[in-house]
Parts: sequence; structure tokens; C-alpha cells
Amino acid sequence: MKKILLPTDFSENAYNAIKYAVQLFEKEECLFYLLNTYTPVLYDNEYLVYSASQPTLTEIYSKRSNEGLERVLRRVKRNFRNDKHSFKKISSFNLLGDEIKDLVVEKEIDMVIMGTKGATGAEEILFGTHTVHAIKKTRCPLLAIPSLYEYRPPSQILFPTDYEADIPGILQSLLELAELHASTVHILHVYSGLNLSEEQTSRKNALGNALKNNGHHFYSITEKSVVRAIYDFQEENEVHLLAMVNNKRSFFENLLFMPLVNEIGFNVKIPFLVIPSPRR
Repeated sequence: MKKILLPTDFSENAYNAIKYAVQLFEKEECLFYLLNTYTPVLYDNEYLVYSASQPTLTEIYSKRSNEGLERVLRRVKRNFRNDKHSFKKISSFNLLGDEIKDLVVEKEIDMVIMGTKGATGAEEILFGTHTVHAIKKTRCPLLAIPSLYEYRPPSQILFPTDYEADIPGILQSLLELAELHASTVHILHVYSGLNLSEEQTSRKNALGNALKNNGHHFYSITEKSVVRAIYDFQEENEVHLLAMVNNKRSFFENLLFMPLVNEIGFNVKIPFLVIPSPRR
């Protein structure tokens, strides 16, 4: 049984990610953990102002959190009846990123699925703050769902890679999704002018072998940045999911905070699967 963590701040963007999750794993037996965190004292001005006169404010926050989780659960069960799916609610007095990190270990979570922006997400950044922190801290695959994205089975997956990831190893989540949805995987390598090393060639062959039961294509792109290559491929081809291994800190940090109004206009309009590298 798969264990999927679904953080929610009760925004429509968060619920949209939950909808995506239950449809993505419609045919799989899953235990979904619905998570809501409320902010510790140090980070909450309202708490600092009123905690002295209202010693039960923590209880008020907890009550709101649990009531919100119950509303979300009723909504999901009403709209997506599935005997293969079960749910547990978690309300936690913690920072979201820290709670996700702890739960991934404690509950042996297979994947975190969340929206790219929360209730107050700014439009000028690619991902909201909570999503960025979760990507940095989470040691399991994280699937970020863009606002308003309507579910489509990921039959076409784009996987940019430098062939530095072991196969199947850390790519197990990608391979399982491809198998589950009979996906065609488009493997995109940005060629820097140097030939693949013996190790990279071995990993490329291993990836092809792992995908032998799925349609897959290898592409080698020259004279483009990774971001430009991804953007152009999405513009020229139908893609339902973008998957990347987070093994280059500087690249990912620049990508996550990249303004949408930059010269490329890079915008992830499709679900984005971030796979952590064990070397990170």
C-alpha cells in the first residue's frame, strides 16, 4: 500500500493537488495522510499579541485545524469514492517543512503531493515559500501541482537528466508512475560539448532497460541552457508531467525562485515531480 502525504492550508490550490493525487493513484491501494500545520508562537504575531490574555489560543488554532481537515476529508469522500483509498488526518503545531520532513520518516511516506502556492501565494514566483521549503527538506519524491491544473493521466512524461542518477534506485517513483499510466517518457539531455562518461553511458543504458516496457525516447540538445531546453520542449510537445532529480543545488534554487517575467518566462504549467538525490 502506498503512503501519500497531502499537506493542505485549506486553499483551493491545496484541494486541487489533493484531487490530482486521488485521481493519479485511482487504481492503487493508498493511505493518504491529510496534513495541516498551524504556526508556532515564535512565528505568529497574532499569538504573541493575544497569548497572555487568551491562554487557550493554541486550542483555538488546533480546533480550527481539525475542523478544516474534516471538511476537506468530507469533500474528498463525497467527490471521489474509492474503496482502495483510506485517509488519516494530522493536525500539527509545527512549521510545515519540518513536519513534512518528520512525517516522511515516521510514516514511511512514498510521495508528498502539494500545490505550488498556498492561499496567499504570490504570482511573481514559480513556487510558493512552503513548497520551496518542502522541496529543500523532503527526502522523498515531491509532486507539485500548479494552481488550476485539471487532472490528465500523465501519459507523456518529460525527464531532463544529466545521467548522474542511479537506475532504478532513486528513480523508482518515476518508473512506477510510467508503468501505472503506460506513459511515454521523453528523456532530455542537454549536451555541453563533452561526450558522456562511461558511467553516464551505463546509467543511460540502465534507464532505457528499466523503461523497456514503456515507450521512451532519448533526446540530446545542444547550445541551450537546461531551462531553455525544458521550456522549448514543453512548448513544442504535449507533456503532462515534468520530473527532475534535485542533485544540483544551485540550479534548483535558481529555478524555484525564478520570476515568471524573466527573459524566458519559464513557468511550470504541468505537475512537477522533484526526486531527491541521496547525495544532497
